[in-house]
Amino acid sequence: MSLSTDIASFRQALKASKNIIAVAGAGLSAASGIPTFRSGDGLWKKHDPLLLATPEAFKANPSLVWQFYNARRTSALQADPNKAHMALAMLCCPDMLHVLAPQAQFTLITQNIDGLSTRALNDVLEKRGGSESLKTSTIYEMHGRLTDTVCTDCGHKEANHSASLCPALAASRPSSGARDEDVAPDIALENLPRCRRCNGLLRPGIIWFGETPRDIRKIWSAVDEADMCLVIGTSSTVQPAAGFACEVSDRGGKVAIFNTEHTPDSEDIAKVDFLFLGPCEETLPKVLFDFN
Repeated sequence: MSLSTDIASFRQALKASKNIIAVAGAGLSAASGIPTFRSGDGLWKKHDPLLLATPEAFKANPSLVWQFYNARRTSALQADPNKAHMALAMLCCPDMLHVLAPQAQFTLITQNIDGLSTRALNDVLEKRGGSESLKTSTIYEMHGRLTDTVCTDCGHKEANHSASLCPALAASRPSSGARDEDVAPDIALENLPRCRRCNGLLRPGIIWFGETPRDIRKIWSAVDEADMCLVIGTSSTVQPAAGFACEVSDRGGKVAIFNTEHTPDSEDIAKVDFLFLGPCEETLPKVLFDFN
């Protein structure tokens, strides 16, 4: 069956759905000014992010890894949720979801670590009176969150939204005109972020390569029950979105992609039923709620 770009047909399929999942990638946050993992800014071009996103890298050079993630943490704290985040947050509210899909449950699975999906939901709830009873949908941040920290000694985990985690990281932030060789001066171990309970070394509260994604069993449980999968700001050829979408399509469920590009001829990918090309902050609100 050829891909459909018809909004009315998609809405009919959405209306008939009982369990909807959305799998979000980096494209969801692009309009908020969040750089993709591999893009980085000019100050980090000489560093391979794949080599910094491992437990081994942190053990070998915690100063460098902390500064890499602190730069991204700063970007996330300064960013605001965009219209695509807000559209998904609206789906998390049962009364708004049920206008589109009267019998459906909704689960958002995001690969992003910027925390903007949760902030968007909090914004929607606040505008609607702040009642937690409005929220029954689940957001799984499977790769963790930049504002979280985890103690490498006692394991204590907490969220920290302050502008700076410690004076040394604040002082090490290079100016916009810095050269590559000016980046990441070595910070002594004792001056890196420390646990307020045991004074142990903190690490960023995100999931690195080789580590198990958060809530993965609950995520697969939601995927196993889904009859509609929205793939947003990522490709159906990229894991884990490909695996989630394949699982849904293999059971006869529908798959809709909201992305700037699509690779239609790759093997072992989900059968895609609907395709809406363009920035998801434009396509998602329009297709779901008819918002321009």
